[in-house]
Amino acid sequence: MVRASARDDADAIEACFAAGWTDGLPVVPPEEHVVARFLEAVGWDPSEIVLYEPVRGAAVHAGAIVVNAVMAGCRPTYLPVVRAAIRAMAHPDFEVHPATSSTGGPGPVLVVNGPIRNELGLNSGTNVFGPGNRANAAIGRAVRLVLWNCMGARTGELDNATQGWFGKYTACFAEREETSPFEPFHVRRGFQAEVSCVTVLAAESPHTVLTASGVGAEAVLLTASDVLGSLGSHSDGQGFLVLCPEHAQILVRAGWTIRSLQEHLFHASRRTIAELKRSGKLEGCIEPSDEIASRPRGRTPDDILVVHAGGDAGAVSAWIPTWARGRGSVAVTAPIDERDGAPVGSTPGPGNAPGLGDGRPR
Repeated sequence: MVRASARDDADAIEACFAAGWTDGLPVVPPEEHVVARFLEAVGWDPSEIVLYEPVRGAAVHAGAIVVNAVMAGCRPTYLPVVRAAIRAMAHPDFEVHPATSSTGGPGPVLVVNGPIRNELGLNSGTNVFGPGNRANAAIGRAVRLVLWNCMGARTGELDNATQGWFGKYTACFAEREETSPFEPFHVRRGFQAEVSCVTVLAAESPHTVLTASGVGAEAVLLTASDVLGSLGSHSDGQGFLVLCPEHAQILVRAGWTIRSLQEHLFHASRRTIAELKRSGKLEGCIEPSDEIASRPRGRTPDDILVVHAGGDAGAVSAWIPTWARGRGSVAVTAPIDERDGAPVGSTPGPGNAPGLGDGRPR
């Protein structure tokens, strides 16, 4: 923390740069009285460990979350979302060490659901991935600064991304539940609609699913399956399919449901074994049967995580996949109020209560 002194604000900001605490942009100096005020607002024990990463022996304490949230420009009301995101990343399914050290360069992408979206004024509409909204920007940035300062996920230290992507500064948005023709994403993950949640996936940059306005469902499905099946990001992993309102309405009017959409895209985005071998995704010599046999993108249709967000104008959706050639990070959903349960890794199924994951090794 920065101690209050006669130094002016510019000197305090420069001191944070000199200490290596920033992501390259100026931060709010975490002066002791500010951090104390934030801690008082949430009533946390600053010594509580929220995340422990055993590979490097790195522990993230509640007090450190507050310090980094202050630096990121958060308000005290944002803190529960930041903490819930860190709790989600502590879940084994998230694979926090490879997600912060891989040359693939993933970044944590946060999707917020439930009443807290409106309470904090999170953006779920026009320019949903873009700048201009304090809550979106600061919450995502706070998570990044926690990784940067508490886990050593700095460039050239732990983070060895070949290129990385711009969302590693901040990547947080809300689902547009009010106008969605689908059940809210967190409800499909096993939570009640009135429970506020955040879902975190270590992902690469969005891939645009762009069609002309006014097209039919066939055009949307063809374009989406082509993007999902891209060889560059083909893997056994998951991804967010963020449907814009226009695409969502086109599909619903044509009779498509979340389930039928997932199943169709899971099969329509398959690539032949021959293509996967030629591209180096799979090893081995190409056999004649490889020109016919194929593999899907992901393990099951549930790996296509459908979310509704974006502005009313335009037919532009996005596919945000995890980065690994294998399974990589699995999306984890955490309730923002910890009394509502533990984080959920894989999508709950029969006999699989929220918070337990599905028990599969990753």
